[in-house]
Amino acid sequence: MSNEELSVERKALRINLDSSKYGTFAEIGAGQEVARHFFQAGGAAGTVAKTMSAYDMKFSDAIYGEAGRYVSRMRLVQMMAHEYGLLEKRLLEVRGSETNFFAFANTVSALNYQKTNECHGWMGVRFQLAPSEAFHDIILHVRMLDQENRLQQEAIGILGVNLLYGSFHLTENPNDFICSLIDDIGKERVEVDMLEFNGPQFDEIDNRILCLKLVENGLSDAIMFDRKGFVVQAAEKLYKNACLIERGSFRPVTQVNLDMLENAKSQFVTREDVEEENVEVFMELTLGNLLTEGDIDHNDFLARIEVINACGYGVLVSNYFEYFRLSAFLRRHVTKPIGLVMGLNNLADIFKEEYYSKLDGGILEAFGILFKDNVKIYAYPIEQENFERYRKQIGRGDNVETIGDEDGLVTIDNLLVAQNLRNLYKYVRENGFLVSIESWNRENMQFFSRDILDQVRSRADGWKKSLPVSVVEMIETKKLWSGT
Repeated sequence: MSNEELSVERKALRINLDSSKYGTFAEIGAGQEVARHFFQAGGAAGTVAKTMSAYDMKFSDAIYGEAGRYVSRMRLVQMMAHEYGLLEKRLLEVRGSETNFFAFANTVSALNYQKTNECHGWMGVRFQLAPSEAFHDIILHVRMLDQENRLQQEAIGILGVNLLYGSFHLTENPNDFICSLIDDIGKERVEVDMLEFNGPQFDEIDNRILCLKLVENGLSDAIMFDRKGFVVQAAEKLYKNACLIERGSFRPVTQVNLDMLENAKSQFVTREDVEEENVEVFMELTLGNLLTEGDIDHNDFLARIEVINACGYGVLVSNYFEYFRLSAFLRRHVTKPIGLVMGLNNLADIFKEEYYSKLDGGILEAFGILFKDNVKIYAYPIEQENFERYRKQIGRGDNVETIGDEDGLVTIDNLLVAQNLRNLYKYVRENGFLVSIESWNRENMQFFSRDILDQVRSRADGWKKSLPVSVVEMIETKKLWSGT
């Protein structure tokens, strides 16, 4: 049977009947659902060396070493390393020349009795692709979306079988591997928001693109990279931190992008409830931004990640077109203050009622979600000429009016939204949800982002003027957007 036709039971049986595959299952937090599939499929004696589940923290620490958080990437790696090491220590001499060893592990927080916890977990496998060769790791993070503990356990069991099967049979085509993860589960029951392939046979695979494919294929709505470009899991990265984020196309990052973010940060960290050393700052790309020219160009995507990293910031890639959905995602992980940094053009866009037509409560419901729990918008002024040019270019000039101040700037003080929304705008301002960025560089406002990419592509005279030095160096070194 082809891979597409295999049920979870058939996948488990196929591995069981392959005498070259042999390993350990270590599962914490959702029963031993993965191992159960292999026992029920039949022939497990040829596959399973050991199963275990060290639920008690003292037992777990004694076996794997201490970990700050028990449902974490660190604990998962400890589990895989320990179990794989035991396999080699005990079985390498007797069957190492003919066996692909593996150590499967997961550490999961399934739904508790009160239904109050974040339901998520880490899952991975350390395995050989050929006997006597170096091991490889595949690691993922999953959120369970079912509203019953039993169903979450079931989903974890199926996901684990799909992961182990894909590790042995689908790694040559990562896109097939990703799609197979939700076989017999579906996108409605789990969200996979982080994926890593590590090992010598995976040197040509870029984990940043792997994670982007999670969003492209609908397995996740958001992925995150740290300031060095490494894939990170949002819950762990944002844990106990405040968050400041700016949305844009960043093709490339411009002087005005940095001016917005750095000046907003200067204000953000002066808040009494924000500790500067505990602030995570990101630039956000939406899937829509990446699709502006049709299919996603992965080289273009990597170029954007690299220029953002060159400026010292991490990256969030999301499928959240509406800001209220971005706010809800961040609040799922952040209990500290959140700042959304945007220009006046984007601020005007969030007052377009048609964006919220699918919500029962319309724009009022959206704003209730957007500004819940200590979320504020930090708005950066724009020259009236560029503001009007932008809105005409994208066809969004029907819901706002502008009267620039004496300096020709559009600010939160003179932006006029549609007549029927002006009291809502006044409410947002007067209750401190909307804050003006107090410092700006007027010279940077001369640059219109849609012109800058054309200048960069053609390397026109003066193209460097609008970009940070670190971005210019990255573009020149890696020949980014050259003639594209």
